[in-house]
Amino acid sequence: MARDSRSDVRLDSPKGLRVRVLPGRGRPSRDRFGRATEAIARGMGTPYFLVALTVFCAVWIVYNTIAPVGIRFDSQANGYTVLTLVLSLQASYAAPLILLAQNRQDDRDRVQVEQDRQRGERNLADTEYLAREVVALRLAIKDMASKDFIRDELRTLLEELSQREGDEQVAGGAARD
Repeated sequence: MARDSRSDVRLDSPKGLRVRVLPGRGRPSRDRFGRATEAIARGMGTPYFLVALTVFCAVWIVYNTIAPVGIRFDSQANGYTVLTLVLSLQASYAAPLILLAQNRQDDRDRVQVEQDRQRGERNLADTEYLAREVVALRLAIKDMASKDFIRDELRTLLEELSQREGDEQVAGGAARD
């Protein structure tokens, strides 16, 4: 029971440059298979695919109609049975591939909706926090003295000082008399 020796793997070369004779261990990843099916389904949904399929069918029919009887591979007399089988096989594989691609898209949409919901909750919490901070600042500003309030207070103090000086002068003049 010898263990798998990895002495032939060089660690000083990037992973992509390592040559593998056999594919990776185990099964291929489901994501790789899903991406491949999505690419096929995406390709089937293009106008190029429809044009190519139409051209393929037209060439098939023309060849099996015009070619000499000995080299035809699908008979017009049998209603192009092989062409029908080929198209049926293509359709039988296309439907599940398209459904698989739709399921993967639904999964991505579900994840996106969940991320949008979480982002919305964070935005709402941030907005509520900022609103509370703005209210706190407004309350703090109401308690702060404004320039006009300070000017009025200084004027009042100056008037009181002027009055005291006037009273002291009057009292000092009466005491001298």
